[in-house]
Amino acid sequence: MFLQRKWVTPLLTGSFILLAITGILMFFHLDSGANKLAHEWLSWLLVAAALLHVLANLPGFKLHLRSRTGQLLIGAGVLVLALSFLPIGEEGKGGKPAFAAPVQALAQAPLPVLAQVAGLSPAELQARLADAGVKTDHQTASLRAVLGPDLHRQLEVLAKVFGTAE
Repeated sequence: MFLQRKWVTPLLTGSFILLAITGILMFFHLDSGANKLAHEWLSWLLVAAALLHVLANLPGFKLHLRSRTGQLLIGAGVLVLALSFLPIGEEGKGGKPAFAAPVQALAQAPLPVLAQVAGLSPAELQARLADAGVKTDHQTASLRAVLGPDLHRQLEVLAKVFGTAE
């Protein structure tokens, strides 16, 4: 048969080790290089390997589904997955994400103050705003006055102003 345990199980084990180590490194903010990229994209390898492992061991998997322990453990996993979709923290209470307050403060500052905070001359600020598609003749206006209350748009423009946009 095509699905053989002699290669499916090592594939699952190897992909699990890769994701476990990169996940732990990311959790402790010790990841470097392509750790995050490998973790995100090679997780598909773990998914495929797990499915192949289940198929290669289908009779045993069916036994687990019939046992009370197997049902409880699989049910607990499904329950944790369902709970992970519930909003928590301030965002779950209708609040805004933590970065919203500083973004809004910068967006409400007069443009000369924003230029000073960004370490730019008023002319450099105007050039970066123009590069972001923002045109204003009012030197005392704020980004909020020009852009409106759209936090996402304010964040995009501020990224251009501070030179962090791609």
